[in-house]
Amino acid sequence: MSHVTAGRTRSSHAARRRRSKAAAPPWFFAAPALIVYALIVLYPAAAGVVYAFTDWSGIGEGLSFVGLDNFRTLLGDEQAIGSIGNTLLLTVAIVAVQNGVGLLLALGVHARLKSRALLRVVFFAPVVVSPVMVAFLWKYIYNPDQDSGLNGLLGVHVDWLGDPSVALWSIAGMVVWQYAGYSMVIFLAGLEGVPRELHEAAMIDGAGTWQRFRFVTWPLLAPAVTINLMLSTIGGLKLFDQVFAATNGGPGYATETLSTVLYKQAFVFGKFGYSTAVALVLALFVAAVSLVQVYYLRGREVTG
Repeated sequence: MSHVTAGRTRSSHAARRRRSKAAAPPWFFAAPALIVYALIVLYPAAAGVVYAFTDWSGIGEGLSFVGLDNFRTLLGDEQAIGSIGNTLLLTVAIVAVQNGVGLLLALGVHARLKSRALLRVVFFAPVVVSPVMVAFLWKYIYNPDQDSGLNGLLGVHVDWLGDPSVALWSIAGMVVWQYAGYSMVIFLAGLEGVPRELHEAAMIDGAGTWQRFRFVTWPLLAPAVTINLMLSTIGGLKLFDQVFAATNGGPGYATETLSTVLYKQAFVFGKFGYSTAVALVLALFVAAVSLVQVYYLRGREVTG
């Protein structure tokens, strides 16, 4: 009987070895997706890096390498330098206001309100709308000749998108309006993960509402803060749709961003090589800022 059992054991081991040898390696199943990703993402990105050092017009095969001339032109281009400043100002405003509003909305709908489910849907609804549609909607709201628009509501007469001193902040306002609900959802997920027992213990110790938020809720929201700051920063640095649809970089260059500059240089002026140089600078800048944010915010999560 023991010989039969031993034989069955050896045969089962041999069968498992044959199945393990016949099974395809894990990378085999990922290969099709990796090939598609390489063709659609990696190859164009690598080609763009090469074109950044050429004078290619985007049409035909005629091009010549110009070294760092495109980057020197970028540093001497007042429009491009101004767009960098506009991009940074927009990003700072969007990150600060969007996350602040998103946190307040999350705290509000996290409370035990009967209408909290409806409020969550209402606040998140703008996120699913096309950015171009949002831009056209706010162009109507910002229209200085519309008594039913923002001017009529506030009782003022401001050319929100035509005045260079306020146009940039008007763009930031429409972006915050659209994506504050997205930040709210992420903060809300973080709030749902805060144990209720910690708040109850803090209340027993005599902690007030602000103290409970500061010493209990806020430290535990560190992962949600990291994600929100990262996403809003990247979105602000590469902002294009709302600017292009609402102002096309105007009035003058008041709302020009790096994304609109590289679009115009490529598709309006036919300077594809120069535009890819601008895109490369933008990509490196976004990557550098993201790495600094990850390093700092991840450190805060650990120490917090």
